[in-house]
Amino acid sequence: MRLAQAFSGVVVAAAVAQAQSSDAKLAYSPPKYPSPWADGSGNWEAAYAKAQAFVKQLTLLEKVNITTGVGWEGEQCVGNTGSVPRLGFPGFCNQDSPLGVRDTDYNSAFPAGGTVAASWDRSLWRQRGADMGAEHRDKGVDTQLGPVVGPLGRSPEGGRGWEGFSPDPVLSGIAVGETVQGIQSSGVIACTKHFILNEQEHFRQVGEANGYGFPITEALSSNIDDVTLHELYLWPFADAVRAGTGAIMCSYNQVNNSYACANSYTLNYLLKGELGFQGFVMSDWQAQHSGVASAYAGLDMTMPGDTLFDTNRTYWGTNLTIAVVNGTVPEWRIDDMVTRIMSAYYYVGRDKHTKPVNFDSWTLDTFGPKHFIANEEFTVINEHVDVRAEHAKNIRDAASKSIVLLKNKGGLPLTGKEKYTGVFGQGAVTNLWGPNGCGDRQCDNGTLAMGWGSGTANFPYLVDPLTAIQNTVLETSGGVIQSVADNWAYAQIAQVASQASVSVVFVSADSGEGYLDIDGNEGDRNNLTLWHDADALIQNVTAVCNNTIVVMSTVGAVLVNSFYQNPNVTAILWAGLPGEQAGNSIADVLYGRVNPGGKLPFSIAKSRSDYGTDVMYEPNNGHGAPQDDFTEGIFIDYRAIDKKGVDPVYEFGYGISYTTFSYSNLQIKSHPVKPYTPTSGHTKPAPSFGKVSKDYSDYVFPASFHQVPYYIYPWLNSSDPKVASEDPDYDSGHKWPAHAADGSAQPKNPAGGAPGGNPQLYDVLFTVSATITNTGKITGDEVVELYISLGGPNDPKVVLRNFDKITLAPNEKKTVSLDVTRRDLSNWDTKTQNWVISKYQKTVYVGASSRKLHLKGALHVSSGSGYGQ
Repeated sequence: MRLAQAFSGVVVAAAVAQAQSSDAKLAYSPPKYPSPWADGSGNWEAAYAKAQAFVKQLTLLEKVNITTGVGWEGEQCVGNTGSVPRLGFPGFCNQDSPLGVRDTDYNSAFPAGGTVAASWDRSLWRQRGADMGAEHRDKGVDTQLGPVVGPLGRSPEGGRGWEGFSPDPVLSGIAVGETVQGIQSSGVIACTKHFILNEQEHFRQVGEANGYGFPITEALSSNIDDVTLHELYLWPFADAVRAGTGAIMCSYNQVNNSYACANSYTLNYLLKGELGFQGFVMSDWQAQHSGVASAYAGLDMTMPGDTLFDTNRTYWGTNLTIAVVNGTVPEWRIDDMVTRIMSAYYYVGRDKHTKPVNFDSWTLDTFGPKHFIANEEFTVINEHVDVRAEHAKNIRDAASKSIVLLKNKGGLPLTGKEKYTGVFGQGAVTNLWGPNGCGDRQCDNGTLAMGWGSGTANFPYLVDPLTAIQNTVLETSGGVIQSVADNWAYAQIAQVASQASVSVVFVSADSGEGYLDIDGNEGDRNNLTLWHDADALIQNVTAVCNNTIVVMSTVGAVLVNSFYQNPNVTAILWAGLPGEQAGNSIADVLYGRVNPGGKLPFSIAKSRSDYGTDVMYEPNNGHGAPQDDFTEGIFIDYRAIDKKGVDPVYEFGYGISYTTFSYSNLQIKSHPVKPYTPTSGHTKPAPSFGKVSKDYSDYVFPASFHQVPYYIYPWLNSSDPKVASEDPDYDSGHKWPAHAADGSAQPKNPAGGAPGGNPQLYDVLFTVSATITNTGKITGDEVVELYISLGGPNDPKVVLRNFDKITLAPNEKKTVSLDVTRRDLSNWDTKTQNWVISKYQKTVYVGASSRKLHLKGALHVSSGSGYGQ
């Protein structure tokens, strides 16, 4: 990238921001500089010390190499950084996805995040993370690009909600924390994404939108207020940071009209300042739009390195070298970038677990070019290493424990001894093109086990439901089993269903990432209906069979009004996106080998409008950035439904079992804690290592050095920086934000103080306990959910704050204890820029869902518990 283009972006952005600040129609993101430097706080001290020792050995060129990607298709991973051959450091391999190793073979395909969220099971989340981390590690990956809590799930139609966990910030926060710790326990860096407010696919990238016929010139701006940002969307990222996530990926969209990967408020002030993030910020692929500006704003690693795929132009690389040499980017800033990157490397033990990359993202061929786009260096690029270990068992278990039983009027469990079993719908069989027949799963043919886009992985196999049901029936009784997989074969469906003693109907709804579309669904779903004429399929079966079971494999909420009250529908299951063991996991629940214990991680409403939010499908700002105003505030999903005062079909947290449970004996114990104290004082000055030569000739490509085509390097092609930058306006001068290069001691953020925020936010103020009894006849799991009413006029009716999953035998009872922290009882105060406990009465509820709140009690907060009462 030419230096003028790389630098002038911040000048333009600053001018636009100033204009917008005086225009009430456009949101504005205030500047926050300098970018906070890591200090090894929390439990990062040892990793930070190792990183500093490493960085002290590096030259400027080597530092730039570690921060800059080598370019799209430049090496074998979806994102590689440069190396440090002198020290034997191979650079970073960053690889998708949040449900497995993408673009390779002999890997597992795990259930999606939005599916395992329905398990409400901390140990399951951690195990899944550990298994995924192990597979990435053994493929030679340094950073797994996941887990996901952005999108959070503002709108149920949003295309990538299934990659994350839940539209509830607490459920997502606990799930992401466990997943991060699981991944990193296997020696791989977790990259939590996408930071922040990346809540829809439409208009996230200009080129992508232009390709769909929308001539916008800037990406969508998610416009939000301070309270909503803190109480909803930032909440799970705080949990990820507190859990030790080594990396955070910034997103494509703008936030209050400032690009997320150059937004000094969200990156510097919130993430690195308030949340005390010690790792590194990585750009999403092509989400960097400036050079110096993004460095000032807190970006630490640019991916994949080129401005646009395979252009050989870069915002960093050569331009970052020039910017440091000429003093525009201070030495401490690039030292902090590399220190953060290497701190994450040592924090997870990559120095002990590192393995050479043994796969290639661009082909499954054994032999090929190491530099795919350049077609150079032919060698063995795929070793076809089988990294699956015994993960299939855990995958099957995780998916079955995440299935939610929504209705059961005697239809389940099946016995396998049914006289005649009918199975219907294309969702019962494998895609006729094979489970990987559509690249990045860009089709919805056959059983749906993951959505589409970069959040996918290749299946090693896919067990479809028909096969699993057949196996069970044949092994149990040898009964009759017939199937019709064509949803539009009305006559054949009626013929089989009319003879069946039980009919099982498989239906689906799909979504994914915005660079792909299926049937005009450009990432985001166009509606909340089931796909492939599924409502008619259910109607056709139930018209002739009075024992019909509906299994929904969907990316999230769907409208079920046409069939959920049908008396011939005797049971409904939500199976989500179960991964490679889909059929076995579903059959385990259908036949009672697993008693369903999942609970909905979202609401199933009666109408699309009940959710209170929707995807923006048409631009609203001419050719400029579409303006997506989050006017609903914190009221999404069940919070919005509760506020409207309407009943959902199935509420958030809902799920039934083959057994029943009772709740009793609520007890509340308060704990004395010290008064909340805002963090004060100053940081130490920014550390800087080594000396940077001001002689540009020291950074020119070595003589006879072979430059791989399209590869991004830190070297200059001339000792004249103007010539090297190819910028005719190099000497025109630029204005930079005040304090952006200031490395002096800085005031600490009052709400900060440690990874995750002020440590006192996590003080336990109350322990709430209740007795749960299995009143049924079989062993089962129950999720005990704790909700709180914060009591204020602008607060939701209730908000989830804790939960636990327990297993009980018939007539067994257990006492479940759940902690309530200061953070759980707090609201965000914009005036003090801190968390406060309001004066309003706090009430705790314990129950089986957001609407089945069996037990209730008052929480009496002492005057010293909260700051700002």
